[in-house]
Amino acid sequence: MRNTTPFFAGFHRLLFGRAPRSAQHPLRVQAQALEQATLCQLGKVCAPWVPARLLKPTERGAHSRRRFFPQGLTFWAFLSQVLSPESPCRETVRKIQAWYVARRQPRPGSGTAAYCRARSRLSRDTLLGIHQHTADELQRRISREQLWCGRHVKVVDGTGVSMPDTARNQRAFPQPSNQKKGCGFPVAKLVGCFCLASGALLHWAEGTLRVHESKLFRKLFAFFLPGDIILTDRGFCSYVHIALLLRAGIDTVMRLHQARPRDLRKGKRLGPNDRLVTWQKPKQRPRGCTVADWRRVPDTLTLRLVYVSIGVPGFRTQSLVVVTTLTDSTAYPAEELATLYLRRWAVELFFRDIKITLGMDVLRCQTPAMVRKEIVMHAIAYNLIRALMQQAAALYHVPLERLSFKGSVDTLRQWTDTLNAAYDQPREQARLFNQLLQILAEDIVPHRPGRAEPRVRKRRPKAYPLMTQSRREYHLAWAS
Repeated sequence: MRNTTPFFAGFHRLLFGRAPRSAQHPLRVQAQALEQATLCQLGKVCAPWVPARLLKPTERGAHSRRRFFPQGLTFWAFLSQVLSPESPCRETVRKIQAWYVARRQPRPGSGTAAYCRARSRLSRDTLLGIHQHTADELQRRISREQLWCGRHVKVVDGTGVSMPDTARNQRAFPQPSNQKKGCGFPVAKLVGCFCLASGALLHWAEGTLRVHESKLFRKLFAFFLPGDIILTDRGFCSYVHIALLLRAGIDTVMRLHQARPRDLRKGKRLGPNDRLVTWQKPKQRPRGCTVADWRRVPDTLTLRLVYVSIGVPGFRTQSLVVVTTLTDSTAYPAEELATLYLRRWAVELFFRDIKITLGMDVLRCQTPAMVRKEIVMHAIAYNLIRALMQQAAALYHVPLERLSFKGSVDTLRQWTDTLNAAYDQPREQARLFNQLLQILAEDIVPHRPGRAEPRVRKRRPKAYPLMTQSRREYHLAWAS
């Protein structure tokens, strides 16, 4: 039987030491082209941020054989699927078939099983390595003008994502306890760390609804660097967290926890609504804190409390108290700290971009292993869009935070076919890519200070009754 696999030359060389002489050169060229395959030219657009060495065929094990879905092509197909949240696997397979046919090569079959198996063979460690590389590149390209007081600020917050209701997903990520069996969906809890300057997703920790966000926050400590400033909400404000981070040379800016007294009449006065206070070590070791960490926590902490007023036109003025380890009032004025904390809202926008725009709010994979890979792929896709926005902002001298993430995703999605049509014309591709960056730079979000939009929907949902029992019970009742 004749083998139509495009990598048959490599297989023949493995058996006989060389490829058939008549077909050796064209098959070698064909194999090299497919090993470097980048669906819809996404690879060439994102080449500076995705190391090609991580996507090369391995010597043995998964992705060592020459297939219709090599590791590189599978990765870029998976990425294109993430960038199009409503794209099913069948549509992605059609895109791959069109890619092969356009290059006059044998195409894979129309079923989705081969593509799904190829996705499952992608190593999560490989995907994490790609994500780390994109995050490092985004960090490396931050200008000094983007830093806050010359320091890197990392903003942390938690969120949740749901997934298909399968037995394996339920075991790994149980649904909320107040939902009836068969009526809910598995939910994974995530605590993410973003760079405030670039918007890059740097790290995250996964858990179930039964794990408190503070425990997941502790898993991120190993990724923080001395000199960083951690910006969080009051849910992460605890004596132990502040002390352990300060011991590692990491400062914090947090909203004061609601259980802490907010009386600014005590302590040393640094200025209006600005005080130095001393906190005492708790008498009991908190749950989740190891004995070794508890021993490293000092008996007292000298912290700074800053009173922040929030005035929005048309609304009543609100106030909050920020606690920080940045005790030098000269280097870090109270007004700058107040402004910095108000920028914490950016993390909500970052999560909105990755969950709503890219569709991570509802994952689609059927097993916990693939769910975790899908989360990594969303992080990679998000960072790649951020990288393009960063490049456009630097090239055309526009503020990065004013560029539209949704507009950038839509632009890249529509331009991939245009870039793909010029895959064999490097100069034309360079011209098109520059036009792409210019369009990204022109898509400026209007400056609307003090804007408030309530979370309400005008269009009503269909008047179907809510699901209050498992679907099987509905089937039995209907049959009877």
